[in-house]
Amino acid sequence: MAEIRRIGVLTGGGDSSGLNAAIRGVVMRAADYGYEVLGIQEGWKGLVQGIARPLSVEEVREIITVGGTMLGSSRTNPFKKEGDVDKCKANVEALGLDAIVAIGGDDTLGVASKLSELGVPCVGVPKTMDNDVNLTDYCIGFDTSVTVAVDAVERLRDTARSHRRVMVLEVMGRYAGWVALVTAMAGGADWVLIPEVEPDLDAMCNHLVKLRESGRPYGVVVVSEGIEVPGMGDDAEEEVDAFGHVRLGLRGVGHVIGKEIEKRTGIPTRVATIGHIQRGGSPTVHDRYHATRLGMAAVDLINKGEFGKMPTFLGGEIKVVELTEVTSKIKTVPQSLYEEAMTLFK
Repeated sequence: MAEIRRIGVLTGGGDSSGLNAAIRGVVMRAADYGYEVLGIQEGWKGLVQGIARPLSVEEVREIITVGGTMLGSSRTNPFKKEGDVDKCKANVEALGLDAIVAIGGDDTLGVASKLSELGVPCVGVPKTMDNDVNLTDYCIGFDTSVTVAVDAVERLRDTARSHRRVMVLEVMGRYAGWVALVTAMAGGADWVLIPEVEPDLDAMCNHLVKLRESGRPYGVVVVSEGIEVPGMGDDAEEEVDAFGHVRLGLRGVGHVIGKEIEKRTGIPTRVATIGHIQRGGSPTVHDRYHATRLGMAAVDLINKGEFGKMPTFLGGEIKVVELTEVTSKIKTVPQSLYEEAMTLFK
């Protein structure tokens, strides 16, 4: 293995609270090995354009409390535009990078995996508030996002109670229902709709009516943005990003569900979409702690020459997995966990 002297670190995809903690972990651990760290700006876009700057221990010392990412981010896919991969390779050489730490979700990690196979040494770190990265129990940003969403549920319950109505909260999560499910369970919601399970609107509406008849004339429903509702249209006609993903937040699925509830039950219903509010803010202790450890573990992999891999939390311990396995599929909510949640809707 060639001697490691300088490594790059980037954050790709949507921002999440805890990214700065991971960057800090990378820089701090790199200092132990005597590595110089360059912060690549705005995800893979920065590598395509060759935009990076040195990161010092002093600069990252106190960023652990700050949300977002000090490096900027983008959804740039170097494999989409002809010539961008060659630019990435050329800039790795021009910047003197011996390895790259890519902090991101499935798309960012997929690029890191492909580049590793093409001779650009990369390691990954799992980040996404959706918590859908495969082969890890934890993704950076998830804990903060559901903490914010649970706070929203509690606030919506207050107004639902005051006006004797149903409040629908639409949350992010793409095609995995982790955010919605955990928010509903931890927030004490009255129903949840997730992408993994076909929506049973009759069962949901019957439950809300029974609540009203029992003397509780209000309710809160949590809806994941990725659910499929008959009649909503063909996703192929909707706006997509550089990785071909539909921008689900533009579909307005929460409003569709809200209208259905009001039409079927006659109960006044209002809808709130939390959207990007879930992404920002100071990270929770959980996100600070685990993101820091993952950032340090990524540098340990570089020091061992274990490229094309990713540190992950499994069963409470840090394990190492292959990026090719990580990006082969997303992690979705198992049926058994959904059935646990249904026990709470009485």
